[in-house]
Amino acid sequence: MTALPGTRRLLTTWAILMGLTLVSMLSALSDADDWQTLPLWSAALVILATAFKAQRLLMVYLNLRMATSAWKGAFVGLVILTLALIGAGYLVARFT
Repeated sequence: MTALPGTRRLLTTWAILMGLTLVSMLSALSDADDWQTLPLWSAALVILATAFKAQRLLMVYLNLRMATSAWKGAFVGLVILTLALIGAGYLVARFT
């Protein structure tokens, strides 16, 4: 196994990231006629897509799949913490 990701893996990951970006955009535009907050399902879909995109960026483009579990855990933990803060901020703003 080589230490660097191959061209096919990079292109596949890029295509997946672009697809998930489109899913996030379409989810956010589903209720664009009324400028209210996103529905709960739409916000959850955006956060889940963002989490998967962040995981792919870390493992493929930053090549953390070859790193020790401590590095993987640290970066994934920071991503989870960031997304949890974003989700909590959304919930507080929506239900107060």
